[in-house]
Amino acid sequence: MTHVEDELASQPECWTRAAVMAPEHAGALPAPGERVAIVGCGTSHFMAQAVAALREGSGQGETDAFAASEFPYGRSYDRVVALTRSGTTTEVLELLGELRGRTRTTAITADPGTPVMEAADDLVVLDFADERSVVQTRFATTALTLLRAHLGLHTDAVVADARTALVSPLPQGLVDCAQFTFLGRGWTVGLANEAGLKMREACLAWTEAYPAMEYRHGPISITTHGTATWMLGEAPDGLPEQVRDTGALWVAGGLDPLAELVRVQRLAVAVAAARGLDPDRPRHLTRSVILAP
Repeated sequence: MTHVEDELASQPECWTRAAVMAPEHAGALPAPGERVAIVGCGTSHFMAQAVAALREGSGQGETDAFAASEFPYGRSYDRVVALTRSGTTTEVLELLGELRGRTRTTAITADPGTPVMEAADDLVVLDFADERSVVQTRFATTALTLLRAHLGLHTDAVVADARTALVSPLPQGLVDCAQFTFLGRGWTVGLANEAGLKMREACLAWTEAYPAMEYRHGPISITTHGTATWMLGEAPDGLPEQVRDTGALWVAGGLDPLAELVRVQRLAVAVAAARGLDPDRPRHLTRSVILAP
């Protein structure tokens, strides 16, 4: 078993622990009414997109999401939350340094022995969700679960769906597809972006991700026999039929969208195995991006 297989299988337990932790760290997390930005890099950026949509959609305050390198310093926020598994990513540390003394910051990290511990004002450490694999699975989804629970949007049903996602068979023929498109709506657009990234990282697959309605405005033209379109969340009316009419495989997201992402992680590992790739050691990637000074 690869590290990533072992780590993705532990997500139900990690999510349960994070949900219990959320009230204990309420003071470090955004309060209702605060104007908040959530930042990260790669997978963490896509989790930030999901959290921002959830928070703003639930009426708890204006919330933006940015790649750490693209943060708009001219804007004013009550708090900036940085998601960083390694705690060493150059762009995140530079951003926290620029904001020190100007804006309250919180870092959610997996490693308590890294520079981010001194760079942020408030900290939440999810060390039980740290990973040996370069490819992120459980830290990202556990951080999202922590914030989802803080917003009052997590339930035991999400964990139950994750357990189902770990044992339910993948659709027949899915592993053999030549191209994969992931779709989302609202908060699940971030999950769709992460699904596409996971497949590219772990198994070098040709993947794309879109808001579901935007998929109709051009991208559906690449959909054909031998491709798959996977919906994370509820699909727009008529879209499944349009995809099936192209000859492509339609994958409906029947579980909680975060649990559907677990299914995508399993797919990435399965495709990697079919292609003779090691998902623990993705091409050209490292655990953290640290730029030379």
